[in-house]
Amino acid sequence: MNRTGRQVTMLTEGTYPHVHGGVSTWCDQLVKGMPEVDFFLVSLTGSGREPVTWELPPNVWSHTSVPTWGTRPGRRRPPFGRARRRFVDTYERFLLSFLDPEAPCDFGQSLYELAELARDGRLSAALRTETALRSLMWIWTMPHLPTAAARPTVHDALTATDLLEHALRPLGTRIPEQSVAHAVSSGLATLPALAARHFEGVPFLLTEHGIYLRERYLGYGKDSQRWPVKAFMLGFYRELNSLGYRAADLITPCNQYNRRWEERGGADSHRIRTVYNGVDPAAFPHAGPEPEVPTLSWCGRVDPIKDLETLLRAYALVRAELPETRLRLFGPVPAGGEAYRTRLEKLAAELGVTDGITFEGRINEVWRAYAAGHVVMLSSISEGFPFSIIEAMSCGRTTVSTDVGGVGEAVGDTGLVVPPREPEKMAAAALTLLRDHEQRLELGQLSRQRVIERFTLKRSVDAFRTIYQELAGGPETYEPTLETVVDWTRELRDPWYSAVATEGTDW
Repeated sequence: MNRTGRQVTMLTEGTYPHVHGGVSTWCDQLVKGMPEVDFFLVSLTGSGREPVTWELPPNVWSHTSVPTWGTRPGRRRPPFGRARRRFVDTYERFLLSFLDPEAPCDFGQSLYELAELARDGRLSAALRTETALRSLMWIWTMPHLPTAAARPTVHDALTATDLLEHALRPLGTRIPEQSVAHAVSSGLATLPALAARHFEGVPFLLTEHGIYLRERYLGYGKDSQRWPVKAFMLGFYRELNSLGYRAADLITPCNQYNRRWEERGGADSHRIRTVYNGVDPAAFPHAGPEPEVPTLSWCGRVDPIKDLETLLRAYALVRAELPETRLRLFGPVPAGGEAYRTRLEKLAAELGVTDGITFEGRINEVWRAYAAGHVVMLSSISEGFPFSIIEAMSCGRTTVSTDVGGVGEAVGDTGLVVPPREPEKMAAAALTLLRDHEQRLELGQLSRQRVIERFTLKRSVDAFRTIYQELAGGPETYEPTLETVVDWTRELRDPWYSAVATEGTDW
């Protein structure tokens, strides 16, 4: 197989090119930073009707949206006869691999057998048969399993089966054999890469920003489903996560914190290479003079994982000490996040600080969001290596941020880091910086210097350029013909997916 590192299939989940900020910014930087590389973009979405919010550059040859919800993929009948019996055997081994720790069942081998059905368009129908439901109920109620004591119901089984069927939909997605498969998160985005590596030997690169499995645990902790369903899905995600760590040819965490998680999850330390996110110091210049009124600024998407409740409570404590202080929040409300925004507004009213807070929405010149404050805040409960912090640092602003993910690695000694979900400590740190003009300015200067020395965009993009060439087997040159590109793009498509060809080809 002739690979050169000049063809990359980028696999995303819920991010690029449908939303802005965070991982999406990183993806866009990587694609635009390598105009000589042909990218095939596969994005896992909800319904498949999500709009593309980024302008895709010419080196993105195709974009395929893979909806995990909406209409069921394929309309083919489930297996029958011997094929049905093989499916049932495979499916039960698959279930046992993450529901029964003592069962000698290989999650990966079972997953690859299910992938053959998925590629044939039969997996979704097979999972929704009464036979599959009976298999789950039989395993769930085995006396030695903790789920038996929870007395799982048929409704629980239907719910778990539905969630699993949707989660496995990407497993049937084929990616170009000539490319390097680059999953930019763990979890569901790795499914096509795992199958391609197993069946076609496609090199598999895994990049983690946030810790996917940790965020699944955080999410299911607040979910309303019954415990057997939560245990079912978390067991699936746990095994899928570990399989991705073991199977990837190379893992590139964006910080050392992630690396430790990956090693604990089964990744070989020799196949892990930390590559920090980077920013262009010219695009995020020194912000200049501070505003006249004491101001805290925040920039990101308005989302529960950003824990803006803690930030609002910390601001209320700051306001009690410095009544003139303002809090300016920059960033969009993602689709479906309107209720969270409303909750924040109600909390601000309860705290009596509505008059000092402004929700300013998305801003095109992001550096202005950092220039708007004396101190830039981050209150997240989960992060990878957040752009908002290194962007603020590049703008010469010091920060108060929560000690999650790689935040401490980014900040170093140029800002103050506090525990998550502790508004009192966040407020104390903010007050320290607001009251000490000289320290604040000195830390701001050190922040920009740290970015220039360690976290530039060029350094990050060059690292991945080298990695693509290494995984492909060397920096030999190869120019695909138009016919080859068309063939690859068609491989990406499935009748129920929506594909967008950026070169204007009419499919």
